[in-house]
Amino acid sequence: MGTVVMHSVVSVDGFICDEKGEVGPLHDWYFNGDVPIVAGQEGQSDHSGTASGVKVSHASADYVRSTWQSIGTTVMGRTLFDQVNGWEGKPPAGDHVVVVSHRPKPRGWHPEASCHFVDGVPAAIDKAQMLAGERVVAVNAGEAGAQALAAGLVDEVAMDVVPVVFGSGRRYFGGIHGQQLLEDPHVVIQGEGVLHLRFKVRR
Repeated sequence: MGTVVMHSVVSVDGFICDEKGEVGPLHDWYFNGDVPIVAGQEGQSDHSGTASGVKVSHASADYVRSTWQSIGTTVMGRTLFDQVNGWEGKPPAGDHVVVVSHRPKPRGWHPEASCHFVDGVPAAIDKAQMLAGERVVAVNAGEAGAQALAAGLVDEVAMDVVPVVFGSGRRYFGGIHGQQLLEDPHVVIQGEGVLHLRFKVRR
C-alpha cells in the first residue's frame, strides 16, 4: 500500500480557510512565481480547487510537481467536494477521488469520473488505498484528515504554511482531541510566500 499523507495549505495559526470556506491569501503562492505546474491544461484546477495557470517559485516547483505526480487518490470531505464541485470530475492530482459522506454522489454528476462516496473515514482510506495501489493517498486536512490521523491511518503530515494569521476559521487538524506525536520534519523548503513542511507520524 502507498503512503497516506494528510495535506493542506495552512495559515501560521493553523487554519485552512475562514468560516465561509474562503481561503483568502492562502493560495496566492500558487500564482506568484514563473514556473508553471499545470501547463497547457485549460480548465484544470490546482490541488486546492483554484483555477488553472498555476505558477510557483523555483524554490517550490520541484516539491509541488513531485508531490502532485505521486498522488494516486485524494480523500476529501463532502464540504470541500461541494465547494469545488469535485473539480468537475478531473482531480488536479491522481486518478481517483474518495469523498467521505453520508449522502450519495449527486445524481447524474460526471458518471465517467472515478469518484467514490464512502460513509466513514476508515472505509474511505481503505477504498483510496485499493484504488491508489503503490501511489500516495492524499487526505485533505480538516475534519476528514483529523479523523484519519486520530485513527492511526495517516503516515505523514504535509503543510504548506503561508505567513498570514486568520484568527478563526476551519482548523487544519479539525476538532482532533489528544496529542499526536510527529517526527522532526524531513522536508523543509522555503518558497516565496510559503514554507513547505513534511513530518512523519510517530508510531
